[in-house]
Amino acid sequence: MGAVTAAIIAIAGLALGWIAIEMACKPCLEKGREAIDQSLNPDFDPDDDTNNQIRAPLNPV
Repeated sequence: MGAVTAAIIAIAGLALGWIAIEMACKPCLEKGREAIDQSLNPDFDPDDDTNNQIRAPLNPV
């Protein structure tokens, strides 16, 4: 019975650790997951991305 209890405690500890990492690193993980989703999407075209604003050159001549 002690082995079952130890296994349950270990699984609960891993689950709580995973949740803590997800909460602590949420912004970084969301950016990474978004990048992975875009790279795996065959229909994604970076030229059509509306988030990339074209900016004026810093030193216009």
